[in-house]
Amino acid sequence: MEHTDNLKQGEKGAWLSIAAYLILSALKLVAGYIGQSDALKADGLNNTTDVIASIAVLIGLKISRKPPDEDHHYGHYRAETIASLFAAFVMMFVGIQVIFDTIQKIISGESSQPHLMTAWVAVGSAVIMFGVYFYNLRLSKKVQSSALYAAAQDNRSDALVSIGAFVGIIGAQLGLFWLDPLAGLVVGVIICKTAWDIFKEATHTLTDGFDENRIQKILTSIEEDPEVKEVVDIKGRIVGNYAFIEITILVDPELNVRESHKITDRIESYLADTHNISHAHIHIEPFTE
Repeated sequence: MEHTDNLKQGEKGAWLSIAAYLILSALKLVAGYIGQSDALKADGLNNTTDVIASIAVLIGLKISRKPPDEDHHYGHYRAETIASLFAAFVMMFVGIQVIFDTIQKIISGESSQPHLMTAWVAVGSAVIMFGVYFYNLRLSKKVQSSALYAAAQDNRSDALVSIGAFVGIIGAQLGLFWLDPLAGLVVGVIICKTAWDIFKEATHTLTDGFDENRIQKILTSIEEDPEVKEVVDIKGRIVGNYAFIEITILVDPELNVRESHKITDRIESYLADTHNISHAHIHIEPFTE
């Protein structure tokens, strides 16, 4: 129930991103075409992909809220990760297109002096996106949403992209006409870099990857339990925002079932309180010298 409530709260961040991107993409594209700024037009195209990515995150959060059923015994939490993966593909496609278009303009020598108005649109957009970034970052940590965290990182990249566009436009105002299309090229590279980071994280999660340092810390802390003789096996994987841990421990063979069960309860509570592990499967075996 708590997880479902968290995901519902996370949807607020996705809706905020969608609203911000819809307004800013329209504003940047119109201002970019009127003011003849390649950097601002590239930034506007970037925001149109962000709308799609944010919608994917929103859909992923909604699907993740569905309870377990006959086909999904562990719930639908991985829908979040799939949403992040989809967003990465969309962003990469547009990023490559922006790079290709701006390289063509640089090679052909096309250049123009963008209107100063486009610079203020860029810097204003950066301020707004930094605000959205801090809101979504704080919310993603509160509700423990990997998809919303990825969206927050995208928000930050968009703010930096707008700052880059501002620099390019101001440079063109000073007579460095090549700086505006160059800023557009940098925008494309940043889009691709952000997409790659999200893709890498999503695929690591979907292939049951787990942080080695985190698993080692968990193992070490369990070994400190006075009734655990040895930890012989430990595995971890991420499902949605939650870590699933499987542990095999050796205990005194003279313990009865009730006493052994108390050990598993104690370890489960410890993992939840100390390592934020809410799903742990602990297998007990007898210890022999």
